[in-house]
Amino acid sequence: MGHKKNRLIHSSSPYLLQHASNPVDWHEWGEEALQKAVATDKPILVSIGYSACHWCHVMERESFEVEDIAKVMNDFFVCIKVDREERPDIDHVYMDAVQALGIHGGWPLNVFLTPDQKPFFGGTYFSPQSWVQILTNIHQAYVGNRKQLGQRADEIAIHLLRSDVARLKQADTNPDWQKDIHTIYNQLKSHFDLVWGGMDRAPKFIMPSIWFYLLRFYNLSKDSGALNQIKLTLNKIAEGGIYDQIGGGFARYSVDPHWFAPHFEKMLYDNAQLLSLYAETYAVTNEEIFKNTVYETFDWLNREMTHPGGGFYSALDADSEGVEGLYYVWTKKELEEILGEDEKLVSAYYGVTASGNWEHGRNILKRDGSDENFLLSHNLTSLKLKEILNKTKQKLLVHRDQRIRPGLDDKIITSWNAMTVCGLVDAFCVFDDQKFLDAALKNMQFIERELAVGTKLFRSFRVEKTNIHGFLDDYAYVIKAQIKLYQATFDEQWIRRAGEFILYTLEHFFDTEEGFFNYTSTSSETLITQKKEIFDNVIPSSNAIMARNLYHAGTMLDKEEWQRIAESMTSSLAHLIKSEPNYMSEWAMVHTEINKGMHEVLLVGNGIQQLRRDLQKEFHPFILVQGSKGSSNLPLFKDKTPVEGKDTIYVCQQKTCLLPVHTLEEARKQFV
Repeated sequence: MGHKKNRLIHSSSPYLLQHASNPVDWHEWGEEALQKAVATDKPILVSIGYSACHWCHVMERESFEVEDIAKVMNDFFVCIKVDREERPDIDHVYMDAVQALGIHGGWPLNVFLTPDQKPFFGGTYFSPQSWVQILTNIHQAYVGNRKQLGQRADEIAIHLLRSDVARLKQADTNPDWQKDIHTIYNQLKSHFDLVWGGMDRAPKFIMPSIWFYLLRFYNLSKDSGALNQIKLTLNKIAEGGIYDQIGGGFARYSVDPHWFAPHFEKMLYDNAQLLSLYAETYAVTNEEIFKNTVYETFDWLNREMTHPGGGFYSALDADSEGVEGLYYVWTKKELEEILGEDEKLVSAYYGVTASGNWEHGRNILKRDGSDENFLLSHNLTSLKLKEILNKTKQKLLVHRDQRIRPGLDDKIITSWNAMTVCGLVDAFCVFDDQKFLDAALKNMQFIERELAVGTKLFRSFRVEKTNIHGFLDDYAYVIKAQIKLYQATFDEQWIRRAGEFILYTLEHFFDTEEGFFNYTSTSSETLITQKKEIFDNVIPSSNAIMARNLYHAGTMLDKEEWQRIAESMTSSLAHLIKSEPNYMSEWAMVHTEINKGMHEVLLVGNGIQQLRRDLQKEFHPFILVQGSKGSSNLPLFKDKTPVEGKDTIYVCQQKTCLLPVHTLEEARKQFV
């Protein structure tokens, strides 16, 4: 490892900095590298990964740190390293290219391009032997068979330039939201895992937007099958190894169907969405496990993921000391030494055995089923069990803190932070606990201070903000967070700020011809093609989030044009929403909101914060709440004053209001 540092030493990305000691002559993506490829007439190798990616570390260790292999890479290629979290635009384009070649995508993503950035070959992880073979074969093909290789690159480039939106759009000939919600539900239901929760596939990703949709479906249909599947899923996840039983927080996915053995990295974006999901599910069910999960995850965020200025870090690696999951697992002997007489009970509770339930005699802590059975079989009260678990968790946390920690990716990504603000605001509304709102406000102030210049956002911050312009998801989530902050505080700066960002996004991202938003701004660097993000992944589609923002803010700020754009985007994808809701569940929510219609609930008077608190503890997904103590210039408050000097609630739809009322009980009848 005594090799001199390469160019990546000047990078802001922790992932690129990890590669700064490689003997590979890595470049960051940019003018210098792209011009060098043209000047030297060498193909470009783009290697894309992220800091918490296990196989990225493996390939680095096996290939990129090896002098002989690095020499082949340096001799034949201009080598570029990309952090997909900093440059998701590059990742989108070249992931699409690799999938067009019929190769299953993943990370590390290694793609070979002509000097004019057209991809012609790619793949994911390669063993050292096959990597050297591929490098050599591509070099020979590039030198000896340039014409054929160029034709292939042109074919892929044509595929990349073909618009997904043009291919996917269709008129919604028969909108009937009551029928549609059942069509969507039945499609999702056909993939339910009825024993372990989630969907019937492994590895298992949580896919929060599916469960958000199902909560709304249950709210409308009262179908107990939907609620049972949500509860089963969220219980099994919270009891499984995918959830950190000692420290709180969720890993990315489990490799098995039982939520047992996770891929141990923890990503901010998963945890952000799960704060919201568990809070909403608690609002519907009042079941303690959902509340505890939110509080423990919040504690983990505070303890391990928070920058002193209020921003949230991106990720924790799966590996420590070169071993995946080592930080999180326990031997029975360790527990005996740390916990003494409590060990037997704790081991029984978390499924710990002497031979280990995982690799090398170690145990992943998990819970088996409900506490009720455990209390009966151990003759315990729930209070006593809680007391023992709290005490032993603290001891195990203290012990675990002394271990070598997994690597922390301490860059602060705008969209993931704004997503966390959304989770914190939802937790604040449901639990009426000020600490969630304080953290949300501190984070939004961090974004405004460190990542925004006027209405222009930047992608990420580490020591200082990067010069990478924000992408559509950065704007979409900041706007969403500000709309939520306004409804939770009635501080009008937030809804006004959301409106300013919407105007910026319409100007710099919106494609008026296709009626959807590009992923990159007109002011950003131009890549080989402009992508539009339509389908949900673990992070929902940025176009769907924008459609929802336009509909919500358009309603509250009385901007019919924004509502019309949202309606047009959503209705043109209705056929897909109904046939492919697994990857369109965020759209399914907007589709339902638009076609069913949202109620505008306006609170006016001096005591409205109490009304707001009581209202938002409950689950009312089809209302938008606004409040004003006195005068407000927001359009919907025109002519809305307290009646008889008392706090008053106006329930409206499309600006038409029902009779004003004074209690939530009366208001609920008007909007349920």
